[in-house]
Amino acid sequence: MVVGDSISAHYHPYLERHLGPSFEYAWAGGGDSSRVLTQLQDRQGAGSLDVDVMLLNCGLHDIKTDPATGAKQVPRDEYEQNLRDIVKLLDASGVMLIWVRTTPCDEAVHNKADMEFHRFAADCEAYNHAADEIMAASGVELLDLHGFTLQLGEGVYCDHVHFHDGVRQQQAAFISGWLSHWLKVHHTANDAPVSRRHSRD
Repeated sequence: MVVGDSISAHYHPYLERHLGPSFEYAWAGGGDSSRVLTQLQDRQGAGSLDVDVMLLNCGLHDIKTDPATGAKQVPRDEYEQNLRDIVKLLDASGVMLIWVRTTPCDEAVHNKADMEFHRFAADCEAYNHAADEIMAASGVELLDLHGFTLQLGEGVYCDHVHFHDGVRQQQAAFISGWLSHWLKVHHTANDAPVSRRHSRD
């Protein structure tokens, strides 16, 4: 299952196609870390967290900044606690977590006077760094979509934070390749391919 923001919504059709029959695949909407935590708690309570592996990202919504006050949608200390709670919840549920690092934003385009909220590259780096430390301390593997996207160079954005379709396809190919390698490492004799499913929240 992939749980993430609109970036994952954009690459997920291509990722599903890349993964083929090796994975039973589902995509579920996300949001900021508080919303993701609540969603996962609700799934756990309803007994619908029957997932072997979860690719999870939250961060872009957390760093939304009020232009007038400078307040973050989710302050960094709260973000960190949410991530720790998410890790504990998934661990208790027997779900293997793979953390997807938050993708960058185009600050020059994003932070115009008429924007309802701003985002800053420095906040993206800081929240990614916080997540890196939490995941490393918990033994969670990192999938560096942030670093991969940066390596694609200029002209990748279709707006302030989202990417052109060709970039979405490249992101999906990168994630698929990473997962295929991961599967080879973690595959056991008892594993077998199963049909895919698709769900949206």
